[in-house]
Amino acid sequence: MHLPNVLYSFYERRLAAGLERDRLPRHIGVVLDGNRRWAKASGATTADGHQAGAEKIHEFLGWCDEFGIKVVTLYMLSTDNMSRPPEELAQLVGIIGTTLRRLGDGLPNGHRVRVQAVGASELLPAGLAGTLADLEARTADADGLHVNVAVGYGGRREIVDAVKELLIEADGEGRGAAEVARELTDEQISDRLYTRGQPDPDLVIRTSGEQRLSGFLMWQSAYSEFYFCEALWPDFRRVDFVRALRDFSSRQRRFGS
Repeated sequence: MHLPNVLYSFYERRLAAGLERDRLPRHIGVVLDGNRRWAKASGATTADGHQAGAEKIHEFLGWCDEFGIKVVTLYMLSTDNMSRPPEELAQLVGIIGTTLRRLGDGLPNGHRVRVQAVGASELLPAGLAGTLADLEARTADADGLHVNVAVGYGGRREIVDAVKELLIEADGEGRGAAEVARELTDEQISDRLYTRGQPDPDLVIRTSGEQRLSGFLMWQSAYSEFYFCEALWPDFRRVDFVRALRDFSSRQRRFGS
């Protein structure tokens, strides 16, 4: 091993060893951004960029498992992405399907994960929707890392879907819209989101240098901490992740106060 690599490895291990495990996030949301820019910079095809990003997912989830993170939400395919050129969308959907099936076999360390789809499944091609449904069923009893796969996901749509569900339930109980409006609470919306029953994300990471949420977990991230990393998603390294965890653990969270 070359000396720079030895020093780099030492630096990474030292950062990781210095983390206070009781101050790490329980739930991390990740905007996996930069696959296409990585492909362009590398002289590769767009499909190659998406494939490189898919490979990084398994590596990243292994890191999360290593540090005891309980829940991870991956923003893989937004509702806006559904309008990409048909050829690119077909390639992306195929890569996502392969990635999901591989997740069903567990992490590189052999640990099983529980996979949950979060998004509007009716927007997805039938094959991908079927893969997600099958994976949810096959991993439902896994007690390891809980992985939310956000595909066909949009934050505004999620909130609209929650309100629709609430109104449909009320109508079935014979309650009118005015009554629902008078009694409406934050908890009633939260209980009908795609991530219902889960802790809100403590930390949201976005790669590629962009500093916006792009509709990701809009409701749930009200009090999340944000970490924006310059690295494109396929280039995201373990040391980048450790730095994000260190940054999070050093913050004094105020939860709106």
